[in-house]
Amino acid sequence: MTPNSKTLPAGYRKIRDIDLKKNKREALIVNVTAGIIAVVMAVIGHLFVPITALFDMTSLPMYFARFIVMIAGLFAYIVLHEAVHGVVMYHYVKVKPHFGFTGLYAYAGSTAYYNRRCYIVIAMAPVVVWGVVLAVIMGLVPATWFWVVYFIQISNISGAAGDLYVTSLMLKMPEDILVCDAGVSMSVYGRR
Repeated sequence: MTPNSKTLPAGYRKIRDIDLKKNKREALIVNVTAGIIAVVMAVIGHLFVPITALFDMTSLPMYFARFIVMIAGLFAYIVLHEAVHGVVMYHYVKVKPHFGFTGLYAYAGSTAYYNRRCYIVIAMAPVVVWGVVLAVIMGLVPATWFWVVYFIQISNISGAAGDLYVTSLMLKMPEDILVCDAGVSMSVYGRR
């Protein structure tokens, strides 16, 4: 397996750029996939706990509290999702990641080069970590709070459509590639 590196090793050349901000076709694929995932998850969630539970107005203060917690949770989730990417990036190469927001995408990026296996872990770590955490929380909250947590889970899974797309691309590439993820775009390098 090719080791991760702070610099591009000799003998590697760029073989692919992935930029969802510039490549409209890839962005469309990712966004349509995210939408489909969100709708399917909403339908499945409704089968377990009808969405009307979210609008239970038995207690008006709790009704408003649910929406405040949900909105705050969705914003916090975006930061926490990118934080997990950054922590895993740093774990592999000890290069401080950088973070940002383009108006459409939040991102974590790095100047380091990651091998295919490690990059797939970086890409999938947030959806797995937060997927498990949110699933546990969903099992613990009362039905009136289920959708508060489930909307965050829907954001987790559907929002990872870009990570899933990139992972599917990486799985089709040779094992000895290196990936440099700048945050809004990434470059894939292969041996000459």
